[in-house]
Amino acid sequence: PEQCVAVAARVMERRHVDRLPVVDEEDRLVGIATRRDLLRVFRRTDDEIRSDVAAEVSAHLPASGGAAVRVQVKDGVVTLQGLASPSVDPFALLRAAWRVEGVVGVMHSRRPDDTA
Repeated sequence: PEQCVAVAARVMERRHVDRLPVVDEEDRLVGIATRRDLLRVFRRTDDEIRSDVAAEVSAHLPASGGAAVRVQVKDGVVTLQGLASPSVDPFALLRAAWRVEGVVGVMHSRRPDDTA
């Protein structure tokens, strides 16, 4: 998924097309992606994306502490790093990051909290 937007943009540029079909897992047409749709993702700054991802991720962390996740963003690719308690669902953190507009990729480096 993290490469889909970049790959689609390259295909559009290389083939000189303004629209691409979007299909589901069974190759059924579900929509049309325009050049404008793809470029909208890249209009947000890394700082804007980082701020929004941090807010989304923090909503999934226990209020009592015990978990610290650092959010870094470079060219729209989010990296989540840090200490997470066993009660934190790492997939929920990844999904939260993906929900933020402008994110083109999500990577994680999770270290379990041995003190919990």
